[in-house]
Amino acid sequence: MAKVELSQDVVALSDLKASPGKVVSRMDKTHRPVLLTSRGRAVAVVQSLEDYEADTEERAFLRSVVHGLMDLEQGRELDLAEVKKRLGIA
Repeated sequence: MAKVELSQDVVALSDLKASPGKVVSRMDKTHRPVLLTSRGRAVAVVQSLEDYEADTEERAFLRSVVHGLMDLEQGRELDLAEVKKRLGIA
């Protein structure tokens, strides 16, 4: 997720209600999330769908890498021949 620029990316809920298109356009252009506030308190973060999907995919990939490294550390590994056999690959 791109870093929030507090001087530019904090939007009051009332401002979002008044001009949602402007907020969405800015997110699309900057690829930065917007921090929504209500009565001066942060209540939510909004980001474009494209950036959300990319962030989700990246987190899933990194989790898989970490799990793989943990498997290696704990001795849970297979050689290539065994993997091919389990997958039915010649």
